[in-house]
Amino acid sequence: MDYEDTFSPVVKAATIRLLLSLAVSNQWTIRQLDVQNVFLHGVLEEDVYMKQPPGYEDSQFPGYVCKLDKSLYGLKQAPRAWYSRLSNKLQDLGFQASKADTSLFFFKKGDIIIYFLVYVDDIIVVSSIPQATDALLLDLRDDFALKDLGSLHYFLGIEVSANKHDLLLTQSKYARDLISHAGLTYCKAVSTPMAVSEKLTKNIGDPLDNNTATKYCSLVGGLQYLTLTRPDIAFAVNKVCQYLHSPTSVHFTAVKRILRYISGTVDFGLRIVPSRSNLVSAFSDAD
Repeated sequence: MDYEDTFSPVVKAATIRLLLSLAVSNQWTIRQLDVQNVFLHGVLEEDVYMKQPPGYEDSQFPGYVCKLDKSLYGLKQAPRAWYSRLSNKLQDLGFQASKADTSLFFFKKGDIIIYFLVYVDDIIVVSSIPQATDALLLDLRDDFALKDLGSLHYFLGIEVSANKHDLLLTQSKYARDLISHAGLTYCKAVSTPMAVSEKLTKNIGDPLDNNTATKYCSLVGGLQYLTLTRPDIAFAVNKVCQYLHSPTSVHFTAVKRILRYISGTVDFGLRIVPSRSNLVSAFSDAD
């Protein structure tokens, strides 16, 4: 009662790739930030009460409760309260929220362009002028416990290797963990994520028991996240995603094949190179 949204909006994968591409093309700086004790920064808009915490009860008033001024970890409103606090602070500093992605904020004044990407407590700052980022961090430290992690190197399970001209995004560690979770650490690798002749349908194979079906959904969800830097498995993952409601043994075998392909290509990634123009280009297979 008295509250609606409890989640913190998170930045879209496409937004991350787009901003990194802009940064590489324009030779802008990319910095990574972390906010300590993030959910303790949120200011509550509702009246929220809690029992007196163990060890801190008032002996004179044991029946009293605490009224919260700020959010705490474990509170349903905490993620949204944090996002609102940060959003308001950025708008006070002259940032605007993107209409396409609520976790992207941008600032433009003269030659200064800053993009601010938020994924709960993980933040990427892309800036045309390094000094502008330093000034922004000083302003934000007035309100939040910020930690400057330097140049972008590891973000949301994505490893970022930078050199003078491009960025390489990989999820090698994440992929190995996913293969281990599936119990396929020592599996034999295959050269393609899906057989050319394979035709998955709804009723093919035997239905999975509840535990195996849950594992199927977990693995497919993990594969979906892996497509962020592995577009080569996007088609195969899309196919197995279509049977999450009632997976069968054949569907599970298809998932294992994708994982066997990944085990042999675990270091594959997405290389972002400078673009010659800002025009959007697309390619299509006519077949």
